[in-house]
Amino acid sequence: MEYKDYYSILGVDRKAGQDEIKKAFRKLARKYHPDVNQEDSGAAERFKEISEAYEVLSDPEKRRKYDELGAQWQHHQRAGGRSEGFNWNQWQSQPNKQHSYRTVSPEEFEELFGKEGGYSDFFQNLFGGAARRQESPGASDQQFYYEAAARRGQDIEHGLQVTLNEAFHGTRRVLEWEDGRKIEAKIPRGVKTGSRVRLKGQGAPGLGGGEPGDLYLTIEVLPDKRFQRDNDDLKTTIPVDLFAMLLGGKVSVAGIDRTVVLDIPPETRNGRLFRLRGLGMPKMKQPDQRGDLYVIVEALLPQNLTAGEKQLAEQWKNMR
Repeated sequence: MEYKDYYSILGVDRKAGQDEIKKAFRKLARKYHPDVNQEDSGAAERFKEISEAYEVLSDPEKRRKYDELGAQWQHHQRAGGRSEGFNWNQWQSQPNKQHSYRTVSPEEFEELFGKEGGYSDFFQNLFGGAARRQESPGASDQQFYYEAAARRGQDIEHGLQVTLNEAFHGTRRVLEWEDGRKIEAKIPRGVKTGSRVRLKGQGAPGLGGGEPGDLYLTIEVLPDKRFQRDNDDLKTTIPVDLFAMLLGGKVSVAGIDRTVVLDIPPETRNGRLFRLRGLGMPKMKQPDQRGDLYVIVEALLPQNLTAGEKQLAEQWKNMR
């Protein structure tokens, strides 16, 4: 039967304190936990070794017995697993409040760690076959526990497309997972391409009793036929009658949420840019504040001129 050096397994000195042992265990448990190494068949065996080592070294009484055994291991082995002078009592572990436990069925425990119950012959020989088995209060059958360092679930990112109008007013989406679970996501006003909307606790489940991760919706605002967006500002182009451009006038401008009247001064050049304050997109973190709307005016030339109109245009040309 192979002697197991639990200190070496955890990578700590024989004089290490409980905090150092706990820290080493948590680091290794996160690395080799079966739930995060499902493709690595060796990780489960490594995790079993780590858990076994921590089970002994984290308990002062078991550690004392293990340390007393020391160099007398060969004598203990020849004695068939009994060492004179030592009281190798069987024990039942109680969940330590400083650590988190996951309850699994006997079938699931056996599937994870095999029929040995998750511990080596060395461990069973020293501490007895009843190790790590506990009768749950009020339960009709035994519950098995394996210790795992609590680990927060991973965050998940999911792309989501919205229209410019939805980005202006805010919207909701119902997301459905493959397992049939549905959640409603609220998309706030003012989101833009690249915005991340956090849904707390809707990510991957935690391990060993850890809290779940978050779901982040990465927003893409779809192109709009009427407006071009620049951060919180909008830009649009409107046609304006040639005579309004020359003589001045008023034109209606359809904004994203309402129509306003724009004053065109006389002799306005083609392509002039007008700024309408506060008619752009709401600011995501301050939705009561808005960007601006920029309006480009484009001269609309008259079509299908009559002979008389052409004659007048010719006269005007000669005047200029």
